[in-house]
Amino acid sequence: MVICSVKGHVTYAPDERPLHDRLQAVAPGGPAWRCLRCAVFVPGPPRGAGPADEAPQLLRGPALRDALILRLLAVERLFRGLLFLVLGYAVLRFERSEASLRELFERALPQARSLAQVFAVNLDTSSTVQHLRHVLDAKPHTLTLIAGGLFAYAAVEIVEAVGLWRLARWGEYFALVATAAFLPLEIYELVDRFTVVKIVIFALNVFAVVYLLVAKRLFGLRGGKAAYEAERHSESLLEIERAAAEQTG
Repeated sequence: MVICSVKGHVTYAPDERPLHDRLQAVAPGGPAWRCLRCAVFVPGPPRGAGPADEAPQLLRGPALRDALILRLLAVERLFRGLLFLVLGYAVLRFERSEASLRELFERALPQARSLAQVFAVNLDTSSTVQHLRHVLDAKPHTLTLIAGGLFAYAAVEIVEAVGLWRLARWGEYFALVATAAFLPLEIYELVDRFTVVKIVIFALNVFAVVYLLVAKRLFGLRGGKAAYEAERHSESLLEIERAAAEQTG
């Protein structure tokens, strides 16, 4: 009832006469139709009509589980996309002030050496310091390319997030291809330097690829689109039969 009060009732008139009659009732103001979600009769015409196996699917049971997984992935993709947008903006800002930042870095480095020695860290050979030097020494054109790459990656992540959140078939394909394309790079980064964060991100992306392939039957796996459509129609028919059974009860 709470969901229906927010999103509206889901009424549907199946073409099959026995199911059609069991989902319809006559109210004082005219015909009413049983909501497939909350089982309440709603006055007025149905919101949809057609074969029973093409009725709207409601998010409960396995469908709710799938929607929850996809939307959690969408939130993670959105967060990552926003993070890379911020990084791209930071690189562009850095490009405009790189001279002052380079001077600040070179002044701060000698002062940090004494502190680093306490922790037995050699800043002259530190990979982090070397990476910072490379970035600081990068040409403005290179920094522009880096920013462009970050913005492009952010756009990919945000498109993934939108498609997955909407539970769209194209979004599942897009997320699968985009995620799988970056797995070799993530493997290279793991080999180059092993961290817990990298392991978690890699495991999450591998899970996303396997889940989308197997559960959503993409690229012909487990019967492909035909099996996916048959499963969807079966779930739609189940919604109609469940609502009709509630009317009989």
